[in-house]
Amino acid sequence: MYDIRWIRENRAAFDRGLSRRGIEPFTDEILVLDERRRAAIGALEAAQARRNAASKEIGEAKKRKDEAAAKALMDEVAGLKTSIPAMEAEEKEASAALDEVLAQIPNTPLDDVPDGADEHGNVEHHRFGAPPKLDFTPRQHFELGEGLEQMDFEAAAKLSGARFVVLKNKLARLERALAQFMLDLHTTEHGYTEVSPPLLVRDDAMFGTAQLPKFLDDQFAVYREATVADRENRAIERTLTELAEREVAHEWVGERLARLRDAAGEAETREARQQRMWLIPTAEVPLTNLVREQIVDEEALPLRLTAGTYCFRAEAGAAGRDTRGMIRQHQFYKVELVSVTTPEKSRDEHERMLACAEEVLRRLGLHYRVMTLCTGDMGFASQKTYDIEVWLPGQGLFREISSCSVCGEFQARRMGARYRTTEGRAVRHVHTLNGSGVAVGRALVAVMENYQQADGSIAVPDVLQPYMGGLKVIEATA
Repeated sequence: MYDIRWIRENRAAFDRGLSRRGIEPFTDEILVLDERRRAAIGALEAAQARRNAASKEIGEAKKRKDEAAAKALMDEVAGLKTSIPAMEAEEKEASAALDEVLAQIPNTPLDDVPDGADEHGNVEHHRFGAPPKLDFTPRQHFELGEGLEQMDFEAAAKLSGARFVVLKNKLARLERALAQFMLDLHTTEHGYTEVSPPLLVRDDAMFGTAQLPKFLDDQFAVYREATVADRENRAIERTLTELAEREVAHEWVGERLARLRDAAGEAETREARQQRMWLIPTAEVPLTNLVREQIVDEEALPLRLTAGTYCFRAEAGAAGRDTRGMIRQHQFYKVELVSVTTPEKSRDEHERMLACAEEVLRRLGLHYRVMTLCTGDMGFASQKTYDIEVWLPGQGLFREISSCSVCGEFQARRMGARYRTTEGRAVRHVHTLNGSGVAVGRALVAVMENYQQADGSIAVPDVLQPYMGGLKVIEATA
């Protein structure tokens, strides 16, 4: 989210940022909305100030026994009290109109981000290792998993539909082992604090990290309807009301009716809100929002958090892509990395986060490359993004397994997340960063395809064997 004052004072830079994102600059329209808001605020504040001043003048006029002046002032105050609600409504509407537009504008790319329209404009930064040398035709992970009878897409489809999977036996344990290995690495060696956050979050949390309102169609929402108990209580209330109206003289009728009306009132309030919550698309949402509406001391930064959670995505724009296997799922497990730091240190923190994610793949012995995303391919909230793409022999190509982004103060402004400087005690917005450390489901896919053997079994990487009870090879279920 942008500071409108920055847009007013840096119009050329803002227009350039929009153009690099492939968006036709529309700063004139934004500034018209801003002028409307500023005019509404000015008119409202002037009216409120005059109302307060006139109210004081009434007392002074009465002290002077100037009834005519007092009457004129009272009429003026009455008129202001009548007009101020409309002014308040105009100020609220004008501010909402401006905020709605600002909330839809993506972050400005950093200067060193390559320009490009889509993924074809991404630039390779570096790569690690080499593809495994296999003396047989490699299979894809779903062929291996189904051959081992430990990966079941049909059972998942019966339960939940397409883009779900049921893992069994040693493959289920291998997924768990990968997550435990990643969390242990990040917490014991990389300095991250492990967090177990909620998987359901509110609207303001999703807005804070910029999943809403732009990406509404890619989210899963959960709604709470009235419970059976709520409905039964209302039925009982109607019966008791009828008894009371017929003057049935039982003390318990009145007492019970009062209690039920209290409960019904609470239920109606809940229904009026119709509590909507969101299944998290990434642990970035709850982790980053831990600093929402807070002012932290600079000495507490950087704040480095990690969490292993299930993530949920509708994949609304993925129709026809990756329809087989685990590459693109509605539900998947991921280890997330989040950093909160100062503006001066965010670029270095970005490089550090990338190195932490890379270390996971290095210890697993996986071949990968790092890509710097171009302006047309990076995320909405990002200033700069590195993607790590792991080699999959079965597919014969690189696939994304991690994305590490620096967001500057873009999310912090949406969340109201700030810090107090050590020198001068000034209050400034923090910078936020997030990255996959890494996607566990895709890491499982990568291990299966890179460590497959000619007979369809899977060798367990050395670093994972302690998490697998010493198991070295995953074979078909007996």
